Order: sequence, then structure tokens, then C-alpha cells
Amino acid sequence: MEVIILPDAAAVGLAAAKVIAKQLRNNPRSVLGLATGSSPIPLYAELVRMHREEGLDFSKATSFNLDEYVGLAPDHPQSYRHFMQVNLFDHVNIPPAHTHVPDGMAEDIPAACAAYEKGIAKAGGIDVQVLGIGANGHIGFNEPSSSLRSRTRFKTLTEKTCRDNARFFDSVNEVPRYCVTMGIGTILESRQCLMIATGGNKADAVAAMVEGPLSAMCPASALQLHTAAKVFVDEAAAAKLTYTSYYRWVHNSRPDWQRD
Repeated sequence: MEVIILPDAAAVGLAAAKVIAKQLRNNPRSVLGLATGSSPIPLYAELVRMHREEGLDFSKATSFNLDEYVGLAPDHPQSYRHFMQVNLFDHVNIPPAHTHVPDGMAEDIPAACAAYEKGIAKAGGIDVQVLGIGANGHIGFNEPSSSLRSRTRFKTLTEKTCRDNARFFDSVNEVPRYCVTMGIGTILESRQCLMIATGGNKADAVAAMVEGPLSAMCPASALQLHTAAKVFVDEAAAAKLTYTSYYRWVHNSRPDWQRD
């Protein structure tokens, strides 16, 4: 796990966007795993800018999103499909048929989850998986106590996650209690993981993920098992890390072949 500490959310978004842009330029048919929430917004804004100003091409790419609320239609303003349309898909040239978000309106949720897993496998697996982290350490909607080998499935959200997400709704009572999420096992099969965390409210979770024990009670700690995980954090999110000087030393001492 490589920890990269940057000044602010804009710098985090730019650094993560450079990784994805390099992936797309090296392999235009890349499969991208995408995330929602506040943290990836600067990343998507930078990818849109790269597309418009630098010709970054998404026309042959495929995407799979981490999760979706159960019971929200794709055009609901708080659905994750809507989020992706507004923040990325509507502004780049990725074909709509190549974009995949779990179906929270499916009549048979378990069958839809199995089909989602098959879709990822048929596409050749995820090349780069973007991740955010919840204040309780969740990745995707894999809440604390989730199996570290879990696959795409139906989950019940914790009360804390519902309260945290209430800011996007008129009240906490409107936040869906159920979701469909990629599992931790699914996430760990991606070839590269990009974790993005910004803000002081994520500092405890980041410290548990990076420096705490591997534990289902901090699902993001499963990234300790991944062979190619990059953790991009701003100063506020890095505030409770113990070995910040070492992480900075490692990043600044990279050999030329590891630099952009």
C-alpha cells in the first residue's frame, strides 16, 4: 500500500486522474471501477477537463460502479447512476452501454448481483478500481463486519452510514436502508486500487485502514492485502497517521521508472 499525502482535495483529484489517464492511454479498452460520494468529485472534474482539453478518450472504455441504493430509480437525484451521469458520463465520450451501475430496482436482487459479477468477469476484470472510505471504514457499501471474501450482494446500511448520507436527502428518514454493493473480494480482484480520502472526518478511518490491524471491522483495511493499492489523502485525512514522514520519504524517493 503506497500512501501519497497531498495538500488538498484538488491535488488528490489531479493525482488520481493522472493514474486513470495513463491507464486509458496505455489501454483504451480499460475497465474502470468507479465510486460515488464527495471524495471522487475532484477526480471526475479533472477527467472531464482532460477529455475536453487534452483529448482523453473514453470511447472504448467500460465502467462498473461499486454500489447503488435499493429502491431508487436511476433518474432519482440521489441515485448513484444519476451521480455518475452528472459528474462524469454526460461529459465524456464513454458509450452509455459500456457504463454499469448495480440495479437497485431489480425484481430479483440476488440474480442481479450474480449477473453483475458475471459482467465484470466477461469484461476481463477491473483494471483500476476507484474507492472512497466511509467514516466507519467501509469501502463500497461493505459495512463493518463484512466478509473480506464477499462478492456483489444485498446489504443493510448501518445507522451511522444513513446519518452520514442524510445530508444528501431532506431527512435521515428518506435515506434508503438497503443497497447493492460489490464485495470486498470483488474489489480485491481489481488489478489496481486507488483510494481517495479527503477531510478531517476521514482521519480516523484512514489511520485504521493503513496502520491498524487487518480486520473486518475496518473493511478498508483489506487493501493491505492488495499488491497495487495507492492511497491518495489530503493533509486533513492524513492527520492521524503515525508514519507520515516515512510515506513522504517513500513518495519523494521514487525511482524514475515509477514517476508519471
